[in-house]
Amino acid sequence: MLTISGSRGEPFCDGLTRRSFLKVGGLGLGGLGLPDLLRAEAQGGNAQRNKSVIMIFLPGGPPHQDMFDLKMDAPAEIRGEFSPIPTAVPGIQICELFPRMARMAKRLTFIRSIVGGVDSHWSLQCLSGRSPREKIAGGWPSLGSVLSKLEGPAQPGIPPFVGLAPKMGHVPWSDPGKPGFLGPSHGPFNPNGAGRADMILDQVSLDRLKDRRSLLQGFDRFRRTVDREDAFGGMEQFTRQAFGILTSSRLAAALDLDKEDPKLRDRYGRGSAKLQADGGPKLLDQFLLARRLVEAGVRCVTLAFSRWDWHGNNFGRAREDFPMLDQGVTALVEDLHDRGLDQDVSVVVWGEFGRTPKINPQAGRDHWPRVSCALLACGGMKMGQVIGATDRLGGEATDRPVHFQEVFATLYHNLGIDVSTATVPDLSGRPRYLVDPQFRAMPELV
Repeated sequence: MLTISGSRGEPFCDGLTRRSFLKVGGLGLGGLGLPDLLRAEAQGGNAQRNKSVIMIFLPGGPPHQDMFDLKMDAPAEIRGEFSPIPTAVPGIQICELFPRMARMAKRLTFIRSIVGGVDSHWSLQCLSGRSPREKIAGGWPSLGSVLSKLEGPAQPGIPPFVGLAPKMGHVPWSDPGKPGFLGPSHGPFNPNGAGRADMILDQVSLDRLKDRRSLLQGFDRFRRTVDREDAFGGMEQFTRQAFGILTSSRLAAALDLDKEDPKLRDRYGRGSAKLQADGGPKLLDQFLLARRLVEAGVRCVTLAFSRWDWHGNNFGRAREDFPMLDQGVTALVEDLHDRGLDQDVSVVVWGEFGRTPKINPQAGRDHWPRVSCALLACGGMKMGQVIGATDRLGGEATDRPVHFQEVFATLYHNLGIDVSTATVPDLSGRPRYLVDPQFRAMPELV
């Protein structure tokens, strides 16, 4: 069994800890893993479309009024330390720590009025569109799991859903997405887990997966066993496909950043030893990995970037993380345009909620689920605009509130999926719509 496991990490402020444990191999007879994943994908159909989504989750809740919705007319205890700068789109201003985004604003859309959050560190809203308050047996599936069910793999040997959510030091990273009632066979393939050292197959590390010969040597004992029992020739096709994924040269190539031009890697940013995840990619490498994976045929890539639960030192942390987010996002968007993928790959950047208008005594901002922000790019959407507005203090949406599910309806639209008709079956076999009936793709974007 190929196991990806994560160690227990430092909790967010609400005490929530996250421990990833995902078995993706299922290589023993009767095991649950990639063979089951592939079986379910085949049952769901394989439309062979080349549309995809990259979802950049900012776990902890980023401060919307310090990013894309600065309130310069508010009192000092609300206004904060940063100044706005003009962008390439007349009339749109964003934080001074996002100069690259400012220059690229014609290729971006800023949403200042995301609503529907809850005061809890759950990634569910961002990864499925659903609120944790909406209970359902098995849980709601994330977008990547829905695509796995409805569309299946776009390319042989390439999983439809990949989650890049390693654990950095003692900081908890949110789940890359849950399959919910669709079952573990539609969960994300995670090439990192809590670190590449945790991904072990008979003492074969993830780095050695790049060497197919080494990987196959790791299967020797299994092969000898099934050969003695005359079972290998009778293994079902899904298990053979599972071997195909684990030995896929296309997947291994997508995960190998050494194949990239060093200048392009510099454009994305190399991260630092301080930001190195436990055996996983450096923080900024995730953006480049995401592009390589969708180019290889992955339908949905999720990644969790940094940690944004800034109850203290909000502005000091922003001076560290805003420039990295600025570099990573703009390099990704530019790269997608340069490669002609801007019509096919939708990019969304957001967190589970916003932060309080008032700065607390620790120079931080606390949880604020009433309103938050999002950044969208590519996907054939109409760019170069701001959608929505908040009041003078940045505490309430006053113009064009945008629910999480509206964004999801838009992403599904970009993928060629009609949310008014598409359904997935829950545990009882009842068809469930992908979003609630009142939500449709945003007319401002499509």
